[in-house]
Amino acid sequence: MLKTSLFFAGEGFTAYDCKGALVFRVDSYGPDGDDTGKFVLMDGSGRCILTVRRKRPSLHQRWEGFVGEGSEGKKAMFSVRRSSIIGWSSMTVEVYTNPDEEYQIEGSFACRTWNILAADKEIVAEIRRKMDGVELGLC
Repeated sequence: MLKTSLFFAGEGFTAYDCKGALVFRVDSYGPDGDDTGKFVLMDGSGRCILTVRRKRPSLHQRWEGFVGEGSEGKKAMFSVRRSSIIGWSSMTVEVYTNPDEEYQIEGSFACRTWNILAADKEIVAEIRRKMDGVELGLC
């Protein structure tokens, strides 16, 4: 995971698979890199997969995700919110299409490390800062 914006001024991340190929890109393209309250998740070829926007007002910093590009006139597919009003160490993801499906995101934003856990607390994904000279993973 690298913090970068590939094409425009913005706050972005790129995610690579264990072979070093670009898999996902996340970018917010606000004017001069300002937070617009919206960002997009794109696949390796630049096609928009999800649009995520901040829901206002919200005590728990709630964000909602929509399939494809944009959110106008669409129903949200999921929401992400801080588990507590204080701090950012844990977030809850609610999947609207399946009310029984819920995830927790736990980690350190300062260190850029997170675990994504299913309802049964099994780790389903990990996000780690890329280290130079370290293998990217097992394929």
